[in-house]
Amino acid sequence: MISNINFVSKFKKANLTSIIIFILSIFLIFFKGLNYGIDFKGGTLIELRAENNINVSIIRDTLNTMNLGDINVKKFGNDSDFLIKVEQKNSNDNNLIPEIKKKLNENLNSKIDFRRVENVGPKVSAELLESSVIAISLALAAMLFYIWVRFEWQFSIGSIIALFHDVVITLGIFSFLSLEINLSIIAAVLTIVGYSMNDTVVIYDRIRENLLKYNKVSISDIANLSINETLARTIITSITTLLALFSIYILGGEILRGFSFAMILGVMIGTYSSIFVASPILKFFKVSYKTLEKKEEKIVP
Repeated sequence: MISNINFVSKFKKANLTSIIIFILSIFLIFFKGLNYGIDFKGGTLIELRAENNINVSIIRDTLNTMNLGDINVKKFGNDSDFLIKVEQKNSNDNNLIPEIKKKLNENLNSKIDFRRVENVGPKVSAELLESSVIAISLALAAMLFYIWVRFEWQFSIGSIIALFHDVVITLGIFSFLSLEINLSIIAAVLTIVGYSMNDTVVIYDRIRENLLKYNKVSISDIANLSINETLARTIITSITTLLALFSIYILGGEILRGFSFAMILGVMIGTYSSIFVASPILKFFKVSYKTLEKKEEKIVP
């Protein structure tokens, strides 16, 4: 059943909201910054399990006496599991881990089990950050080229603006909440780009079909009709994806929490932008049947 919601009447308010949130996100990213994880800042990551329940502050105070530099300690799963991040300083010291283990065993009165240790040097972390930026840029460029070939340039600009909207706002929320940015978050961002583009292409394809079918109808009415015709598909796809992602977020443990949270944000923001960001761009450029007519003539022999 096709719904009959007047989305076009909500475009102005939605666009104003998007612009405000987008600007705030850029402000947060540049002035507050992103909380880069061990993958991008370099250092040592330790996951440990204590035999007895101990307080985070005790672990932090113990490590601060060792002059290790910047230290971050937090609970990781249950009350006996902890995640320790020692950034940069002494990250390449071969005696660092044994010294930390010895110091904790002496001060915590509990048997300590180091379940995972990861070391990332400054050079490697810088290369990973550079590669991540290149990967996201290439993905956006590839999407731009695909839409340009598949549709007209107005569609391409609309889709890229929607993608930038999704990525920047997602990173802005991570900055606001001071959530860690690591390689899994970059993977989530790349997945968000693909998901958002897929949703946008479905609506754009229907808009193009309806423009050719109803050549005397305005782009506003065409956009409204097309969004309503694809709305059921959009909602079903988003809900089923979110069900899986919420399951991962709740049951997947601490390691997958950041990735699943980024994906949840991306799916919701991407669904919104396909309707309220990508579609209004076509109205702004006054896309019509004549816009597609020349291309259709070239295709038909």
